[in-house]
Amino acid sequence: MLGVTVLGRTVTAVLLLTQMAATPARADTMEAALLRAYQTNPQLNAQRASVRAIDENVPQALSGYRPKVAVTASGGGQLINQLTNGSNGKKIEEGPQGPHAAGAALTQTLFNGNQTANKTRAAESQVLGAREGLRLLEQSVLLAAATVYMDYLRDAAILEVQRSNTQVLEETLRQTRQRYGAGLVTPTDVAQSQAQLAAGRTQELAAEATLTTTRANFRRIIGDEPDQLAPGSPVDRYLPETLRDAVSLSLVESPSVTAAMFGIDVNFLNVKVNEGALFPTVTLIASVQKTWQQTITQIQQFNASATAQVSVPIYQGGAEYSLIRQSKETLEQQRLNLEQVRDQARADLVTAWGQLLAGKAQIVSSQAQVSASEIALTGTRSEASVGQRTVLDVLNAQQALVNARIALVTAQHDRVVASYAVLSAVGRLSPRVLHLATPIYDPGVHYHQVRDNWFGVRTPDGR
Repeated sequence: MLGVTVLGRTVTAVLLLTQMAATPARADTMEAALLRAYQTNPQLNAQRASVRAIDENVPQALSGYRPKVAVTASGGGQLINQLTNGSNGKKIEEGPQGPHAAGAALTQTLFNGNQTANKTRAAESQVLGAREGLRLLEQSVLLAAATVYMDYLRDAAILEVQRSNTQVLEETLRQTRQRYGAGLVTPTDVAQSQAQLAAGRTQELAAEATLTTTRANFRRIIGDEPDQLAPGSPVDRYLPETLRDAVSLSLVESPSVTAAMFGIDVNFLNVKVNEGALFPTVTLIASVQKTWQQTITQIQQFNASATAQVSVPIYQGGAEYSLIRQSKETLEQQRLNLEQVRDQARADLVTAWGQLLAGKAQIVSSQAQVSASEIALTGTRSEASVGQRTVLDVLNAQQALVNARIALVTAQHDRVVASYAVLSAVGRLSPRVLHLATPIYDPGVHYHQVRDNWFGVRTPDGR
């Protein structure tokens, strides 16, 4: 009976992965792990930088409204030797000169078929789509962090179960050898105990390897090593009450759906931009120039001009028409892609919801399985002590209990992960909804910092 006591006492503390007990001192929590992943995950920070880069598309598009100014200057030396006709007959003009000039030109587009306006609107839609892409990655990172947090709790608990199982099997082998020495069992019973112990040690080593891999993934996603993790809990309180409500919410708030909708806007405006190439272009050109010593007889000269230029495209080889047709097909493709994204969002939500319901039921059945297996093992050992059961029966009952405890640990893990997956599928897995104690990254800050910049190469950090 010693083996049963050791196993029960060891695993009781580690199986309750989702208990709502007080957090132990200095224990890491799920919320703290999610906070670190949100702040330090390199993939997420790289995506934030990508969004900031896409913000620059808007000032680039707005530059079409602004004038273009160029200043030119020239200078040098030359030697003149020329024969000219004058009133007094032919004469030779010669001598060294240093001609130089300075000027400025301003070009302002007045009309270009609304291409600038449509490019600006398209760039703004790209920014909004990129923000939804960032929100999608935020959810993916937070879901991955919650999953690996629960993975570590599960794998650590399974390792403890396997270690306790090995201790029990060692004690069982010792007792079997004692009974063999007393002539109560056969060499077959000893061999069966030895085989089961070897299998138990193999399972323990496999559990250690799995935990090592999970620890590495924990470090990769969350940013540091796991240490004294507190139990995780589901986030059912943030979920819709019914599957119908969850599906409706996912089709509206899922970042994959909203990103696809902004993609339609971008492609529609690209059609308008390409159509603008068929319209006239009106440009205002103003210039000033002053020159000195351009010729021997000309000391200096000043020119100023302002002209309006109208360019009407008649035929440009047909490329503009091909671009229009191509962009219309791309627009239709994006519309069809939106339907596909909606179908995928609905499927992901239904799948996660089903896993959540299954996880709740599996915990109940696994708890019943553990209780029954414990009773069965106790009874089998008692019957074996009076010769009514064999050593193999005890070993089988022991393995059944180990399998039941592992099933319970896995069910508790799946239950928590499924709740986070549902929250992600409806588009609400975010630091704001989870009430994480961290400043929320707002991509709009950087956008407003650079949108109306006319010049400058400083890169603001968006804070």
